[in-house]
Amino acid sequence: MENQHSEIEQQKRLRAARRVVIKLGTGIVTGSDGQFNAELLEPVARTIARLKKDGRQIVLVSSGAVGLGRGRLGLHRDRLNDLVMRQACAAVGQSLLMHEYEKLFHVHGVHLAQVLLTEGDFVDRNRYSNLRQTMEALLKLGVLPIVNENDTVSTAELDYLNIRAGERIFSDNDRLAALVMSHIEADVLVLLTDVDGLMQMEAATPKPVAGKMQNDDGNSMESPGILIPLVEHISPELRALALGPSEGGRGGMLTKLDAAEIAMQAGGVAVIANGKKPGTLDRIFEGEPTGSVFLSKTRMAGKRRWIAYAAGVRGRVIVNAGARDALTGGKASLLVTGVTGVEGEFDAAEVVSIVDTEGQEFARGISDYSRADAEGMIGNGSSSQAGGRTGGRAGVLVKRDNIVLMDRK
Repeated sequence: MENQHSEIEQQKRLRAARRVVIKLGTGIVTGSDGQFNAELLEPVARTIARLKKDGRQIVLVSSGAVGLGRGRLGLHRDRLNDLVMRQACAAVGQSLLMHEYEKLFHVHGVHLAQVLLTEGDFVDRNRYSNLRQTMEALLKLGVLPIVNENDTVSTAELDYLNIRAGERIFSDNDRLAALVMSHIEADVLVLLTDVDGLMQMEAATPKPVAGKMQNDDGNSMESPGILIPLVEHISPELRALALGPSEGGRGGMLTKLDAAEIAMQAGGVAVIANGKKPGTLDRIFEGEPTGSVFLSKTRMAGKRRWIAYAAGVRGRVIVNAGARDALTGGKASLLVTGVTGVEGEFDAAEVVSIVDTEGQEFARGISDYSRADAEGMIGNGSSSQAGGRTGGRAGVLVKRDNIVLMDRK
């Protein structure tokens, strides 16, 4: 009965969705030869145009610039292992990608806008706010924003933002699409790839699979498999079904699960579906069973989503067992008395990772103090001196309202 209710709910929400983010994977946008897949994308463009005429606001997040650039330059796929070469291919491919989309959508009378984003557009609160305003303006004008990461420059600002490569806010367009969806309060996130959705082995408990097939968008699995049509909680068992990245794109099924989790936390619906099958988008928004649907039951507030997913983590605060218990209990601020050490450089009002004595992150929060002040507070066992400089409350390093517990796999 509960499953039937969830299925009815997902149909209702997909049919009623007014604001949608659609992400096209590399395996959809380009072929193995690095050329734009116009034949496959023409019906997708036609459906998007129809959805817009029906009153829906659409944002398109598109991969493919690096692949198109590689194809134009006649480079072997192995050359993309070099970061600088990827950036060069992106620079060539971005204009090619937009030119192809202009041709596709021009016949439907749809105006386009290119939106290239970097880490700083999410880390910096002012830029984050400006991004929302720009996207709102474009959608009100009836424009179709086409979003991509600015690969040409984005990695160059990692040092400036004090973000290590392994801690990037988005390292693929699946997560970027989810962050955009969360930021503009969209109703639905659709990830179109070249597999049917999240699969599990037939007649088996979900577990890591050997991967008999590898596709362009990074998903490996044994075949045949069973599609998981509805997910209401992303468990460690589900994550165990995901394998690593592909040759053509940077994202695999694991990144799609991460994206779906962000969409669910935003109170929305996520769909992972096969964009190579005719009519996929039409079926999704008609509420027909298509792909794997991720249905949220709860919603995290906007600032808390920014802390958890979009903000750049500047440093780490190490806490003892008592502080961890108090924080995970959900009602406590982080007091200086529970802090055993700090790492990294951060200023007041920046996001820090909160870890236990074994280095395991379990929360993130906005620090009331800089690292220097925090170290002084820990060393002196008091915050009176730092509190006088910053106006903060004595003994409180991170206020409860600025702490988000991280539900990690």
